[in-house]
Amino acid sequence: MRVNENIRDKQVKLINEEGKMQGVVEIKEALLAARSKQMDLVEIVPGQTPPLCKIMNYSKYRYEQKRKKKETHKHRRVGQLKEVRMRSTIGQHDLDVKSKHIQEFLETERKVKVTINFKGRETSHADLGRKVLETIKENFSSIANCEQEPRLDGYRMTMLLVPKKKVQTEQKKE
Repeated sequence: MRVNENIRDKQVKLINEEGKMQGVVEIKEALLAARSKQMDLVEIVPGQTPPLCKIMNYSKYRYEQKRKKKETHKHRRVGQLKEVRMRSTIGQHDLDVKSKHIQEFLETERKVKVTINFKGRETSHADLGRKVLETIKENFSSIANCEQEPRLDGYRMTMLLVPKKKVQTEQKKE
């Protein structure tokens, strides 16, 4: 956006600070009107001939634009998929802590990939890892669906949980 002296055209369509159209005026008159009110002349639509300009407080306008942009970014989710890793020999307390994390992710409507890591010969006891994943699956069956069943991939066993839709859970209550 061009502001004040950076506007190069000889004539501009002017909108005053209240938002009323003043019509086509010389650039010098528009700049004088803006300065007399201690405001800036801002080119809003540069493609037109003559360009459309408005008298406003440019720094305040920029601040509000940044705030709006920040507000839109606030509600945007960057990562839809969260991963929770654990071992097949996990203790009950550690499993409870990991389950709380899984529940938080599911309540914020994120997919959760639960991964069991094996070391060395632990892969020969994949049934232990499968039991852990099955208990997690049963614990969250009320709030999540299992999109990908537990499967062994090298030294990892993974399962994908997806939150159930809120609309469906509300309909079931009725």
